[in-house]
Amino acid sequence: MNSQELDILNALFRAPYANQRQLSADTGHSLGTVNSAVKALTDKGYLTAEKLLTQKAYALREQAAPKNAVILAAGFGMRMVPINLETPKALLEVHGEVLIERTIRQLHQAGIRDIRVVVGFMKEQFEYLIDDFGVELVVNADYATKNNLHSLKRVLGHLGGTYVIPSNVWCRENPYQTQEFYSWYTVLDALTADSNLRINRKRELVSSEAGGNIPLGIAYLTPADGVALAQRVQALCKDSRYDSARWEKALFDCGLPVRAKVLPVVDGAQINTYEQLRSLDQESGHLNTGAIRVICDALQVQPQQITDITVLKKGMTNRSFLFRCKNKKYIMRIPGEGTDRLINRAEEAAVYRAIDGRRICDDIAYMNPENGYKITEFLENARVCDPTDPQDVAACMARLRQFHQLKLQVGHTFDIFGQINFYESLWGGAPSCYRDYEKTKAQVLELKSYIDSQEKDWCLTHIDAVPDNFLFVGNDIRLIDWEYAGMQDPHVDIAMFCIYSLYSKEQAERLIDAYFPEGCNPQIRTKIHCYIAACGLLWSNWCEYKRQLGVEFGEYSLRQYRYAKDYYRIAIREMEQEHA
Repeated sequence: MNSQELDILNALFRAPYANQRQLSADTGHSLGTVNSAVKALTDKGYLTAEKLLTQKAYALREQAAPKNAVILAAGFGMRMVPINLETPKALLEVHGEVLIERTIRQLHQAGIRDIRVVVGFMKEQFEYLIDDFGVELVVNADYATKNNLHSLKRVLGHLGGTYVIPSNVWCRENPYQTQEFYSWYTVLDALTADSNLRINRKRELVSSEAGGNIPLGIAYLTPADGVALAQRVQALCKDSRYDSARWEKALFDCGLPVRAKVLPVVDGAQINTYEQLRSLDQESGHLNTGAIRVICDALQVQPQQITDITVLKKGMTNRSFLFRCKNKKYIMRIPGEGTDRLINRAEEAAVYRAIDGRRICDDIAYMNPENGYKITEFLENARVCDPTDPQDVAACMARLRQFHQLKLQVGHTFDIFGQINFYESLWGGAPSCYRDYEKTKAQVLELKSYIDSQEKDWCLTHIDAVPDNFLFVGNDIRLIDWEYAGMQDPHVDIAMFCIYSLYSKEQAERLIDAYFPEGCNPQIRTKIHCYIAACGLLWSNWCEYKRQLGVEFGEYSLRQYRYAKDYYRIAIREMEQEHA
């Protein structure tokens, strides 16, 4: 049975047959389509000659009727910064009503009481829904490293006659019904270049590379289609290439036609950003977050003067977002998970005081030495260093050396070997994920005596002088992100640039030559190789701590551990040659 026939059948369950013109108005199909569909339904035994519903029609309705719902609410909602630091997207308030509560009430109105909410990030904030609405919470422990395809995997045994719903969706009218006859996926009647879905002549959703309808994300799955989808979800979840896939990947890979349910753009929204929430409800209490209040106080403005908020790429340590205020762009940095244990913000503030006025870093508008919140002026037309471009690298090394030659002083030190032990202590007694960690650590510690024996120009050192932290601004180069900076041998910065860039041995040697255009003596080169080994273990231990917090760095963490092992051997070989 085609979708047009099912639409007519659905309409007849809602209201008795009056005439074909009324059916056309109710379904949006042409009179010709309605005429053909009514004839087909009669021929197939779903309608009598008098256009009354038969027992066969009632049996079909019962077979396909909605039975349950799954609400996907596990993710971070990274684009929702700064609100997501305090509140999950599902719990945002719109027009006086919490999003997920509105969705649950609308499901109840359609007779759906069997509701599962898949949670992860801030899962404790959803616990009240069990008592207040009778839902079941299902925990997705992989929410930090995998997308909502893996959330749906947690409820595969319940798919069929199911509404699948994003937790951050708002619908003016209730999109859920007591009867459904086919599977569908909801889009809005507006187009966007960001969508890869469009509606074809059969009212099915097909892939498009030239933009398409705005997805709303609500779907309905018939019992048969729920089984097919569950099988596809299982298959995709076995393949790590789909760790970042959304559940819709499985839906559109099933080989089943996905019919479109189209809502007016004013009747639905999926809220993913601060600006989208403000557009939908300017009075929402969640717009006045702690971060927004900080901006207001620091820049002496009102919340409505803070506009164009967009999330920036999540960093390894922090989250940041861009905003406009008083015709100027700013970046606000918000410390990430576990950062309070990793970084002394008072020491960071002391570093900024030491470099203030020297045009070394970006322009700081606000810095809180207690919690690490920071506001900087956005540098227009800036770009980061390309570590594969010799000219970029040479310019950055010249700028780095120029900074080192200032020999600035602060009152704290960055102790590499002390930090190795400190990051290890944050594991809470858990063993390293590397089987030979104890051997590797012992070998790296052997290098300390050689490092200590070498002369050093002890001064303020950036520590995190990696390509991403060198900004080319016109003819100037600024060095940003001074969280780890402290007194140290400045040659540590060369090692840090190397290992973050994942350089080969040949590339590392070229980097050292770029910093020392006059030539680098063998002892300094060996010392830098020792630093590469030690810093590799340092950041490997850091990655292991962050991994326990649910933050995964993929190849980067593996390569850091590899630097510790490979450059230990390189340094030992060079030391032996010195004494040969």
